[in-house]
Amino acid sequence: MPAPLQRRELLKGLLATGLAGAVSKSVAGAEPLADEKPYSIHIFSKHLHFLNYTELATTASDLGFDGVDLTVRPDGHVEPARVREDLPRAVAALKQRNLRASLMTTAVVRADDAASRAVLETASQQGIRYYRTGWLPYPANQSMPQALKQCGQQLGELARLNQRLNLAGAYQNHAGTNFGSAVWDLATVLQEINNPGLGSQYDIRHATVEGGTSWPTGLRMIHPHIRFIAVKDVIWEKVDGKWKAVSVPLGQGMVDFPAYFALLKQLNVRVPISLHLEYPLGGADQGKRNLTIPRENVYQAMQMDLQTLSAMLKKAELV
Repeated sequence: MPAPLQRRELLKGLLATGLAGAVSKSVAGAEPLADEKPYSIHIFSKHLHFLNYTELATTASDLGFDGVDLTVRPDGHVEPARVREDLPRAVAALKQRNLRASLMTTAVVRADDAASRAVLETASQQGIRYYRTGWLPYPANQSMPQALKQCGQQLGELARLNQRLNLAGAYQNHAGTNFGSAVWDLATVLQEINNPGLGSQYDIRHATVEGGTSWPTGLRMIHPHIRFIAVKDVIWEKVDGKWKAVSVPLGQGMVDFPAYFALLKQLNVRVPISLHLEYPLGGADQGKRNLTIPRENVYQAMQMDLQTLSAMLKKAELV
């Protein structure tokens, strides 16, 4: 494991960009933690897989994040098979640097899976409050009504388990053909489940890709169920003759952030934020542990996106 970033060097970079000492205020959600700030900003740990727990906590703290959205899934910061041993270590490292350890990203989709139950039970014991679930495909051999009914039954069981563990699961609307991509289907099922143990991780990047200019309608429909949000930006680009949604740094894409944050304010959606960097970053964007660029380049990108996001929230009068 490479040596940890030196605090003095990192702070020097923060001062150069005007970010040092900035206080990133936050959003608190449907059932927030007592100490959760409105619109707290958590870095998605997928982009820092090349760091161990102590280095992760040091870097996230020095960069100015409020917390970390931990990957607790196969090939994540915490492997599910070692969750009982390693998740407490990761949480302790974050808390030692006064970081929130209230979010995690998982592959959990079933309540009757032993490995998934171990993840959720351990997270509950460690005080984690919100987690992103895995995704569910639409079976090719089922009608849409049948598939929605099956998704509702499966996720309803998970919601009841979450409620017993004092957790709030959050299903992400990820662009594509899986359940939840269109937002309305996820909102419909969540309304039928009607359980605080399960909601949505609303992703404006993917909602923009799928919804074009109609995303506000989907957001108004799903907003009572939002537990936390993922923030990132995107453009359409022709790659090898085909149009593709390509991630870009915040503020450089087609996501209408002023309209988005204005609507969140109007709807009184106050939940934590998970910041994602999925544009090319030498493998950090893909969760790689071996980078092809200096890690300082990754930290600089995080600085810039955090600074941009903080400015957006301030302009929208959310902080």
